[in-house]
Amino acid sequence: MSRNLPSDGSLIVDVSDALRQLGETLAARHCLDHPALAGTNDGNVLMQMAIARKLLGEHPEALALFNRAAAAGMGTVEFRFERAQELIFNGHMNEAEAELRTCLRLTPTFGRAALALARLRRQTAESNHLDDLKHRLQAVGQGTEDQGALEFAQYKELEDIGRYDEAWGALKRGNAIMYAHQRHDPEYAWHLFDSLIRRCTPQLLQPAEVVHEGPQPIFIIGMPRSGTTLLDRVLGNHSQVVSAGELDDFGLQLRWIADHRTTLDEHVVQRLPDLDYPELGRRYLAQTQWRAQGARYFIDKLPRNWMVAGLIRRALPQARILNLVRDPMDVCFSNYRALLGEAFPWSYELHALAEHYRQYRRVMEHWHAAMPGQILDVPYCELTRDPETMARKVLDYCGLEWEAGCADITRNKAAVATLSMSQVREPIHTRFFEEWRHYEEQLLPLQQAVTT
Repeated sequence: MSRNLPSDGSLIVDVSDALRQLGETLAARHCLDHPALAGTNDGNVLMQMAIARKLLGEHPEALALFNRAAAAGMGTVEFRFERAQELIFNGHMNEAEAELRTCLRLTPTFGRAALALARLRRQTAESNHLDDLKHRLQAVGQGTEDQGALEFAQYKELEDIGRYDEAWGALKRGNAIMYAHQRHDPEYAWHLFDSLIRRCTPQLLQPAEVVHEGPQPIFIIGMPRSGTTLLDRVLGNHSQVVSAGELDDFGLQLRWIADHRTTLDEHVVQRLPDLDYPELGRRYLAQTQWRAQGARYFIDKLPRNWMVAGLIRRALPQARILNLVRDPMDVCFSNYRALLGEAFPWSYELHALAEHYRQYRRVMEHWHAAMPGQILDVPYCELTRDPETMARKVLDYCGLEWEAGCADITRNKAAVATLSMSQVREPIHTRFFEEWRHYEEQLLPLQQAVTT
């Protein structure tokens, strides 16, 4: 296919991105290997290529391209922020800090840059950015997403130094600003998941007698901020497992099979009995097995795949599915404090957050009832308090022998592209329990909603 492409580097990357969005991952990567791109010194094209590799989950390759673009003279604030993120993903924190400071010098009200800087390390009373954030908040446009991100940054630093009343005020303001920019309807979500549960009977979820050859996926699912990245790092230490990151491939192939532009809505739910599930599994594996790099398994760690876990089992009978289970208040508060982005509108408002958690719990209860034994729940508390015992249980479920050192996540040097990027470079610990209790009074309505 690449032989038919013009020699315009920017256009080639645009074609690659369009193919990726259609689920044609192999063709997208093939475009990026086009000879016209190999020796380019065009900074804009190199930046496009870097973002394309990043979106494919190829983070070392993305950083190399960002570095080439920097050498070619790229220096816009947008470029510097993208490069800073990739430096963080690859563990180069000092270089990332320098880039983020430059971003803020170029654009003083750049909220995401200020938040990324606040998250790089734990702040102290002697060393923090609180005065700086105060000045930036005075200059930023009111009600903008930059203001929201600056409030999240202020919250993080205030909490680090124990000023919890002020921290809660900043967190509440930041979430209110972000939620005002979202379009979210919890009632529609309830209706959609009710329909999904009714349609996905045990009979519909029964997989056909099909054997997909070659490396198989291990899906890690759960609420965001539930410990999925930690489990990914543990499993990724095994010699027969490769971590592939957060892949959109199953959802994209589901769209292709359903001939629809949305992964899960009423149209797709109504079509579920008529879909070709063996073909769905075949297409998914055709686009992902290269990621195994010769290993028996590759990890597909996309938390929101809990919504389609039953369809994964129907399409991919040889796959393993692991569901991270974390204390309701711990996981909900971790979402509320995170500023996750536009794909998670429910995370910015306590009622919407509680509703989403209850929807997750109800759908997971259905999957367990409709296909018993097909999903292994992995309690976050057990994974952190006794990581070796839990790792042995997970490996046994996946059909893998125990290997010494699997529970030592400091051995895993792979890139990390989630908010847990700093935590999972440390030894496993239990510091992240009940952090919400600093705000117990303010979070009482959430607690009543998710623990009943």
